[in-house]
Amino acid sequence: MRYPIGRPLMVMGGVVVVVWAGAVHVQGASQDGQMLLYNGIRLALDWPPRLEKLSREPMPVPYLQQPPAEIPIDVGRQLLVDDFLIAQTNLQRRFHQAEYHPACPVLKPDKPWEKAPGPPTAMVFSDGVWYDPTDRLFKMWYMGGYCRTVCYAVSKDGIHWEKPALDVEPGTNIVWRAPRDSNTVWLDWEEKDPQRRWKLFTTSRSEKGWVLSLFVSPDGIHWKGPVASSPPIGDRTTVFYNPFRKVWVYSLRSSYPGLGRSRLYREHPDAQAGLNWRPDEVRLWTGADKLDPHNPNLELAKEEPQLYNLDCFAYESLLVGLFSIWQGDWRSVGKPFQKRNEVLVGFSRDGFHWDRPFRKPLAGVNESPGAWNWANVQSCGGGCLVVGDQLYFYLSAREQNAQTGQNTTGLAILRRDGFASMDADAEEGFLITRPVRFSGKYLFVNVNAAQGHFLAEVLDLQGQPIEPFTKANCEPIRADKTLVPVRWKGRED
Repeated sequence: MRYPIGRPLMVMGGVVVVVWAGAVHVQGASQDGQMLLYNGIRLALDWPPRLEKLSREPMPVPYLQQPPAEIPIDVGRQLLVDDFLIAQTNLQRRFHQAEYHPACPVLKPDKPWEKAPGPPTAMVFSDGVWYDPTDRLFKMWYMGGYCRTVCYAVSKDGIHWEKPALDVEPGTNIVWRAPRDSNTVWLDWEEKDPQRRWKLFTTSRSEKGWVLSLFVSPDGIHWKGPVASSPPIGDRTTVFYNPFRKVWVYSLRSSYPGLGRSRLYREHPDAQAGLNWRPDEVRLWTGADKLDPHNPNLELAKEEPQLYNLDCFAYESLLVGLFSIWQGDWRSVGKPFQKRNEVLVGFSRDGFHWDRPFRKPLAGVNESPGAWNWANVQSCGGGCLVVGDQLYFYLSAREQNAQTGQNTTGLAILRRDGFASMDADAEEGFLITRPVRFSGKYLFVNVNAAQGHFLAEVLDLQGQPIEPFTKANCEPIRADKTLVPVRWKGRED
């Protein structure tokens, strides 16, 4: 497909077929013995890969080095965050940062059990924020009180939150109490047993050290378990579900020589059985690299960045990684300040290899006096929520003083699909995709062409326009919308 573009214009997400909301396709075996993904990428049968080592070099991404000859695009909106779909273009790719909502922080520690001992805390430390269609509520699970509980809040709009009095600990919104570190709460859309619809993966101490334990619940309030626990792990461990391959992935905190904090990878189709692993079933995965940002403060500028946490989630046709990049700890220079973490994004189309072309924070710190997000901004489990034409990212953040400052939850907002745009600016531009295949009848774009125009045409394999889907026959799009149909004169589809 060719997209001639008049100036100025931004294509935010790219192309969508009308059947994007259909069932997610999992992999199947191809004739050469490899696994064939929904997007045409082939995986070796020995998957995940066995990396020999980690380094400070950016991770190579095989599917970008050798993309499929033909790319199926029936699953999800097709995002132009890399060149996977692009054969030729003279447009400029521009990445975008989320903006904090003016109501931030949207959740503060205002209950007695959230205030002491330790710093006052009401923050997502991964944990989870979900929209539950059964009762049409936004629901948040968060750390209430420093490393002591899981608390529960609800909202009708995702901005204004209430802390209901529940029966678990009467008169409080506490749903789970035990010494804890990192947690992940997951709404399992594919679970057949309604008593296990909600899953809580909690990192806590045991006689073996830190372990990851699984609790299950029908409502996210009353939890049963642990139904399984892992071998020893690092404390800031998280979990996500990869719906494209139907596997649970355990993002295991580790430490690697020369890199410090880094990640190991473990996957399994069953959330409970997957917690019982042998050492050889855990693989090296990823860490911070030489392109990650250093601390801008001279006292800590020599500290090499480390990967403090990696939360992941499926968004449309790929996986998005939320990389919490550690940039030094003020305690190392004798100051009682919070450590510096910022959340950067990465993208994966095979579920293992990460393309990280943008090294500014999706959501950063603000070292102004009194700022609620002075330090230690980290991501929420489950990723983002699609709310109309926007993406809602919930994040934890901390005030400056590590002993007395508040730990709260903020909200950062991005345009839907708006991780990156392909921009024409003042010059007319074009973008030609690689050969794509889809079963839908309609074509949509996410576009900002209010001051210009957008045209599309369909090409054959020789690069020639297919009548009547030509540029000359295309009705110009002059709009700034996240979902705009492309139409050709005289055709309904």
